[in-house]
Amino acid sequence: MTLQLADPRALRDAFGAFATGVTVVTAQDADGKPIGFTANSFTSVSLDPPLLLVCLAKTSRNYATMTSAKHFAINVLSESQKDVSNTFARPVEDRFALVDWQAGAAGCPILANVAAWFECALEKLVEAGDHVILMGRIEAFENSGLNGLGYARGGYFTPILASKAVSAAAEGNIELAAVLEHHGEVLLIGDEILSLPSCDGKEGSPADILRDYLEELTGLSVTIGFLYSVYEGKSDGKQHIVYRAFASEGEPRNGRFLKPDTLAKAHFKTSSTADIVARFAVESQLGNFGVYFGDETVGTVRSVPAKAAQP
Repeated sequence: MTLQLADPRALRDAFGAFATGVTVVTAQDADGKPIGFTANSFTSVSLDPPLLLVCLAKTSRNYATMTSAKHFAINVLSESQKDVSNTFARPVEDRFALVDWQAGAAGCPILANVAAWFECALEKLVEAGDHVILMGRIEAFENSGLNGLGYARGGYFTPILASKAVSAAAEGNIELAAVLEHHGEVLLIGDEILSLPSCDGKEGSPADILRDYLEELTGLSVTIGFLYSVYEGKSDGKQHIVYRAFASEGEPRNGRFLKPDTLAKAHFKTSSTADIVARFAVESQLGNFGVYFGDETVGTVRSVPAKAAQP
C-alpha cells in the first residue's frame, strides 16, 4: 500500500501490527518525586556495553523531566499486570499510590511483580522526528522469570493463556469464528438475521483453517489476530473459538462490513453473537481488548482481572 502522509492514523495502525511487550518507564523529577508512563517502544540495543532504548513523544507531559533525568528504569510488565499498564497510560493523580514499588540504587521506581526490570544511566538523547530516543546504559537489572504481557493491534494478549484456551476447547466439537475487521467495521453475514463468519474446526491449526475459510468467503487477504472468545455452547454442544482478524482493502464477495456501535437493535442468529459484537463495540472505543472464556451465558474476560462479561 502506498504511504499516505495525510493519514497518520493509518500509519499508526500499521505500526500496531507488530506485537510488543509492555513496559512502564520510571524516573525521579528534580524534587525527587516519582514519575512513570506506559511505553511499548522499548528495544534492547547492546550486550557490551549493556544498552537499551525507549522512545518518548515530544508532546508527553513527561518530556522535560525524562530528558533531563540522569537515570531512568524500564519495568517489563508481567502477563497479570494489564491493570498496571492502564494505570500508567491514563491520567491518574497519584499513579504510584496504586502499585507496589521500591526505589532502585539510583532512585528510580522499580515496580513489584514485573517480568524484568532495568535501571539505567542516561547515555544519550537522539532526536527522532516527533519523538526522542532515550538510550540508557544498564547499571542494574533483574529477571523474575515471569511471562511478559503482550500488546498488538490495540489489545493485550498473553501467549500462555491463548494456548491453554485453544487446547482446552480442542477436545470437543469445534466451531471457529472471526470478528473480521476493516477500518473499524466488522464483517457480518446475512440480511435480516446477522451472524459472524464461521466454519467447522478440523485437525490442524485453528488460525490457519479460519484464515483459509475467510479468504475463500470474502475474496480478501486476511490476517488472523489474537483470540477473542473461547466458550462452550450448551445449546449446540460445540466449543466455540473466536479470533480477531483483519481484512485487506476491497469489497467482500460475501457479507457486509458494518459499524459495531450501530447494531444495538439488530437481530443476530444467536445471543452469543450479539454479545460478542456488543462487547467488541465497547472495547474498540476503549482501545483495550480481552479474551473471554466460559459458556454462552456466563464467563470472564481474563485480561481484565475479576471482571465478568458476556461472550
